[in-house]
Amino acid sequence: MKRPLIILTGPTAVGKTALSIGLAEKLDGEIISADSMQVYKHMDIGTAKIKADEMEGIPHHLIDILEPDEPFNVVIFQQKAREALEGIYSRGHLPIIVGGTGFYIQALLYDIDFENEGDDPSYRKQLETLIQTDGSEKLHRMLEAVDPASAQAIHPHNVKRIIRALEYYHIHNRPISSHNAEQSRRESPYHFLYFVLNSDRQILYDRIDRRVDSMMEEGLEMEVARLKAAGYTKDMVSMQGLGYKELFDYLDGACSLEEAVRIIKRDTRHFAKRQLTWFKRERDVRWIQKDAFEGEEAVLNELIRQIKKELAL
Repeated sequence: MKRPLIILTGPTAVGKTALSIGLAEKLDGEIISADSMQVYKHMDIGTAKIKADEMEGIPHHLIDILEPDEPFNVVIFQQKAREALEGIYSRGHLPIIVGGTGFYIQALLYDIDFENEGDDPSYRKQLETLIQTDGSEKLHRMLEAVDPASAQAIHPHNVKRIIRALEYYHIHNRPISSHNAEQSRRESPYHFLYFVLNSDRQILYDRIDRRVDSMMEEGLEMEVARLKAAGYTKDMVSMQGLGYKELFDYLDGACSLEEAVRIIKRDTRHFAKRQLTWFKRERDVRWIQKDAFEGEEAVLNELIRQIKKELAL
């Protein structure tokens, strides 16, 4: 008998956090973060990390577990998320996966096998050197030439995923997007409900702009300055997150603060659009258009109604 699993996702700034707390409170749940940046300590404002006093006593997993100079990728996420799931099930609670990293969700949901992908450290080193000399955009163009589907899904600044996709093509002479598509057709070992929150595009973009303004008011510039002073560098995986790399440029004198904020807003809007494109390709998702409801409580009640009906809770 498959064990139950709830997924609550959607584009950045759509309002996942508050709804996830409501779900966990009503359904005796625990939350596993599916966010590639909230795993890092000392990176709170730019990742929109939930504060301790906002958790309402709900256990949260995969938040604040790594230092910013430690690696994190889909394989590590999958391993740690599985461990968290086992603990949640052993306590008789309902696991709720919350976050916007669709690839991570897919990897956990369908138990995707990464064991036989292989690697080529020397080729990877060549690509890393190329980034230092020519920038990530050149690598992104290389990826576009051999794997257009991956290039469309991966941001030109997402160095880690670009290198991994090129390395996979180099080893197997086939696109990693084909491999991922095959793996995603696997049957899930879970009895899951996969909710994607969405809202009117302009409303979402306005929320993104307001969130960036709020982050700056809360001290994002100081947060990035502290990370820089602590010795963390722009080329680290953790510093590729939206808000961090742009403010590193500002602190390095490459642009004005006003320009950095403008780029953060623009790139976050583009990121939200790519997230929605990803979720539209996924199977068995349940779209929740927030604008169709009268307030957050109505959205929460609809989620609970569907979950109780499907899982007979």
